Amino acid sequence: MALGWTSSNPLVLHGRHFGRTVFALCNYPALLTAGILRLEELQDSPIEDYPADVRREHRVFMDLIESYPGLLDRLTMGEDEDVIHLGELLGKGASGARGDDTKTLKSAVLDWLVPRGQVVIPPLSRNIKSDRGFNHEITGALLCPAGLDWLNTATKLSLKSGETAVRGDQWPMFLYAKYDYDPEDPWKGLLRSDILIFGFKHVFTSPSSVDKDPKATRSGNAYLHGMKSVTKGSLAYIATQVRFSLSSSSVFSRTDTVTDSENFYHSILDLLEDPDESEEVVDLMMWWTRRIFPNSSSSQRDISKDSALSKIRAKCAALQARVNVNTT
Repeated sequence: MALGWTSSNPLVLHGRHFGRTVFALCNYPALLTAGILRLEELQDSPIEDYPADVRREHRVFMDLIESYPGLLDRLTMGEDEDVIHLGELLGKGASGARGDDTKTLKSAVLDWLVPRGQVVIPPLSRNIKSDRGFNHEITGALLCPAGLDWLNTATKLSLKSGETAVRGDQWPMFLYAKYDYDPEDPWKGLLRSDILIFGFKHVFTSPSSVDKDPKATRSGNAYLHGMKSVTKGSLAYIATQVRFSLSSSSVFSRTDTVTDSENFYHSILDLLEDPDESEEVVDLMMWWTRRIFPNSSSSQRDISKDSALSKIRAKCAALQARVNVNTT
């Protein structure tokens, strides 16, 4: 199969966007191989009979083949080594994008730690991360698990020393709007913080858009891939990237037990994909899309009060109401 490894290869490019917006942390050759085999198995048993992790993996597989025309034919007609090679190309794109974002966010995040015009004290290095994480007052407060008190000296020392190990599913304060966590209402402000918005704009609409009105620039990743709404995968991805950029870890690794990034990423996706949380999630995703893509039809903005359009809609509704009354 004559497929090159260059970054301009269509599958590599697709892998970059798919990893950022749908599913970032997976072994793509294994995903494709298992997905093809499972398609055959599903002829005899429904997907509902499989464990939750397998069902998610299959959803990701189906999203992948549906998002790239002709991919399924290439997978089913090719040899085993062809399937693996296609997966490697997709994986190259996903890991490449993740590496690029990790590199640029490492420096950019320092501009978002304090309000414009203020300075970070003591100053943080843009190239070395060892003084971040729980080693610094500001990044420590942002990474402190919701429910713990960073201002408590014993808590702070325990986090800094590593005596208190933070798991990926212990969500940090920076996920919350104004960095305020309400234990009585844990959904309040969740995944609505400014630093997440800045991170999302930096990656998807261009670094220069962070300080400007929402607009997908022609050079931005969202524009290049026709992205017009915020996805659950993209939100989990940005949260994971921002969390890592605030940490003192120097190398992003799925298996790093200190940052526990993979567990964190999956825990965010678990919440966003939970049917029991659908009402809050729909509201959250609409909130995000309105902020990042305000001109998109999917943002479904409210009609301006007293505008001509609002009056037309009101008149139509009134007429329909009278028709309904007359026909009953």
